[in-house]
Amino acid sequence: MIAALIGQTPARPVKPPPASAKASPARVERQVPFEAGEALAFDISWSDYLTAATAIVTVKDKRPSFDSTAYYLVAEGQPVGLLAAIYSVYYKVDSLLDVYTLLPQRASVFSQEGRHRRMQVTRFNQPERRATYEMTTATVYKRELHLNSPAHDPLSALYILRTLPMRPGESTSLAVVNEGVLFNVTVTIAGRETLETPLGRQAAWKLIPRVLDNQGRPASDELAIWISDDSRRLPLRIDAKVDVGVFRLVLREARN
Repeated sequence: MIAALIGQTPARPVKPPPASAKASPARVERQVPFEAGEALAFDISWSDYLTAATAIVTVKDKRPSFDSTAYYLVAEGQPVGLLAAIYSVYYKVDSLLDVYTLLPQRASVFSQEGRHRRMQVTRFNQPERRATYEMTTATVYKRELHLNSPAHDPLSALYILRTLPMRPGESTSLAVVNEGVLFNVTVTIAGRETLETPLGRQAAWKLIPRVLDNQGRPASDELAIWISDDSRRLPLRIDAKVDVGVFRLVLREARN
């Protein structure tokens, strides 16, 4: 009646949207001990005798990626000193790490040794438990991988280790795709130690990764990783024991 008197059409009652049409809960970024702009510089040596190479590992930025948002992780390595003069080699590894799931969307490895170049790309479809691997040299090789669980590439796995709750004796399993092959990595928190590093004396957690192939057989030499016991959870040292000695990465500088 009132609407008719003032010349307006009565408003129709508004029906609530069906349950299926309600907005999905907002996604929340996972808390991590790193941020865009972080840069870590490592010296790489063999059996403590020679700094043979350097590596710079950075969180380049946080960007829109594959209908989501991702940290763009980049690692670059090359020889130094005498080795650089006699052996021309360059490696660039990158990974897009989803900020909500902390799973990689895509990873690549570019290597140049003299005149030989190789590009490897792994594309992850985490919801469908699939990954596509492609290697380009003079020819192109492709393969599809079926994943039993969410999977990482080696670079994103290193960053995930920094997010672990450090409790002595606890273990965490990760599926890792490397060069088109799926591995199972079990990482055990061995305990807390004190390291002498170029950054000074540091309290650190020692992690022992055990790498198995898809047949359950050991697939790597002995590995050990030390993560700083502070809010930044920096990878202070990585040791890989091989037949000819120990290859060691030592963190020399850390910048935000």
